[in-house]
Amino acid sequence: MKKMIILFSALLVLSASGNQAKAEQKADVSNISSENINRTIEILSTSNADKHLVEKGVKHAANLWRASDGTEEEFTTFCKENFIVDQSEKELVFQKISRNIEIITGHFNKITLDLLEPVHLNTFEQHPIDNAFGAYSVDSHWMNDFYQNKIAFIIALNFPPFSLEEKETNAKEWTRQQWAYARLGDYFTARVPAELLQEVGKMAANTDVYIMDYNIHVGHLTDAKGNRFFPEDKVLLSHWNLRDELKANYANKTDGLEKQKMIYQVMQRIISQEIPEKVINNGNLEWDPYTNLVYQDGKTIEATPEPNERYQQILNNFHANKAIDPYYPDQNTFIKRQYDGAKEISAEATEKIFTDFMRSEETKKVGELIKQRLGRDLEPFDIWYDGFKARSGMDESKLDAQTRKLYPDAAALEADLPNLLVKLGYDKERAQWLGAHIAVDPARGSGHAWGGAAKGQKAHLRTRIGEKGMDYKGYNIAVHEFGHNVEQTISLYDVDNFVMNGVPNTAFTEALAFIFQKRDMLLLGIHNDSPQEDALKKLDLFWSAYEIMGVSVLDIRMWKWLYANPEADAAQLRDAAMRIAKEVWNEFYAPVYGVKDQTILAIYSHMLNSPLYLSNYAFGNVIEFQLEQQLKGKNFPAEIDRIFKQGRLTPNQWMVEATGNDLSAQPLLKAAKEALEELK
Repeated sequence: MKKMIILFSALLVLSASGNQAKAEQKADVSNISSENINRTIEILSTSNADKHLVEKGVKHAANLWRASDGTEEEFTTFCKENFIVDQSEKELVFQKISRNIEIITGHFNKITLDLLEPVHLNTFEQHPIDNAFGAYSVDSHWMNDFYQNKIAFIIALNFPPFSLEEKETNAKEWTRQQWAYARLGDYFTARVPAELLQEVGKMAANTDVYIMDYNIHVGHLTDAKGNRFFPEDKVLLSHWNLRDELKANYANKTDGLEKQKMIYQVMQRIISQEIPEKVINNGNLEWDPYTNLVYQDGKTIEATPEPNERYQQILNNFHANKAIDPYYPDQNTFIKRQYDGAKEISAEATEKIFTDFMRSEETKKVGELIKQRLGRDLEPFDIWYDGFKARSGMDESKLDAQTRKLYPDAAALEADLPNLLVKLGYDKERAQWLGAHIAVDPARGSGHAWGGAAKGQKAHLRTRIGEKGMDYKGYNIAVHEFGHNVEQTISLYDVDNFVMNGVPNTAFTEALAFIFQKRDMLLLGIHNDSPQEDALKKLDLFWSAYEIMGVSVLDIRMWKWLYANPEADAAQLRDAAMRIAKEVWNEFYAPVYGVKDQTILAIYSHMLNSPLYLSNYAFGNVIEFQLEQQLKGKNFPAEIDRIFKQGRLTPNQWMVEATGNDLSAQPLLKAAKEALEELK
């Protein structure tokens, strides 16, 4: 998962938090009347300026203006003195603003990254003081400062934001300069108090700490007969490592199914919060997840369930983000800010794309094929069926031995990054340059990618490496994060203007991360010469999209429920999340799996520490497929560089310029149908 905090993206969403009292407070409103706005527009329109931009800039600046900023007369005077008519001067001012914002956000990013090292990296001895510093949002006041010193109003007046509809309408006609001006306008779209922005960092950090310490000592899991199925020292982080262990056991013909069923039972206990609190991150007890009994020295001991902390974390994030709703006149819910704002694809459009995909007949046909390949009825955990991949028939212990030898520590992986890029087709010079801009850190959690926010900064690949070295699961995740890092580096250093850096939304960086991850075996020197390889890859991607789209729909519907029930407590949210998970399952998965009322879609940790992020993975699968089709028969490095140099266009326009086609899930559906025919 990309846990990258690009401050620019954060500014677009401006997620902040506060307690219930803050959530109920009313936002300060503009003191500029419509009459004064019209008079100011009329005054400025006597110049040779673009009348449409005059109106848009004045109205937007007026919307952000408060009584503390000055009177109506002072507002008009400010506009007269600061509106730029001359286009060469406007470009000069734009370049200066871009340079200075890069300096500011870049240094804030570096400070935040460094402060979080004791929280994120396993090379530090942990202490609660680390979490306090990690929760500090060093960047939370700078936007408020820019309103006070009027820089924000200069930008709002001369570089106003455009709605998603306006961007999509103008996408094909805008020059790169016009795109850059519009992206600068995205910086100041709402005026949120700094104390709310400061609070969100605290909430996010608290949830990160909760997730990073949610380890299950599976070596101490037992069934009613006292059987253990995992090595005593095996520890798996929820939900990522639990899921990956479940995937790995499709190749295990001895006791793989028993292991999968046990992990699935653990997941169900986590979702329902029936998991005994004592067994979380504790290797001194034995736990039977079927009976939910806990043993110490062979004797049953009392063990109370986790007190709905999982759902309290979600509630904390909900109230945090709801607190800033009043400050957004248009995107006045976190759902709108995440979809219309950050993703630039509405929640309604997202849900329709995903539900149409999941209702397709291909899901049933692919499910039937998997059933045949497994030689048994489908189980709910087969949403993670891994048998289409080249590695699915391999002994993972052998893969573990290979990756541990290659990467005993983070330094070994960092040194090998250029070699990995050469294996992907990069020439040595370009591979060395990209590798030199990426640092590898040993992560306490499952790992993440964190990009630089100014030229001169490295992207960070934070990955989990055990005492014995990096096992295959860790390696597979690390290759995924490496894809993020390559995107982060290209789209920062090679994009023509800083305010255009990045990708349309995080789904696009997920797509490149998936593309890298799918090549993990190639990077180990293991090749699949099967004539069915291409068809199997298509079905693997199709099944992954099917799985994560359901999780994404659950996430959206849960947040809609939260907005409809803002006073709910953690227990009520737990019950609602499980009910919604069952509803989504029954609608889109029960027809394929033949079993109803499953809650497994609610296991994802992203629902806690990355609210409404999951759709990025689903769109990432869709984008990945379209990019893979584009990459066929072409120079891989050249195409990757060309495509990701585009920067932050709107999602559909980015895809059109990358591949010549609109962003759509239909090509993946069509490919699955063709693959099924090929495998008959």
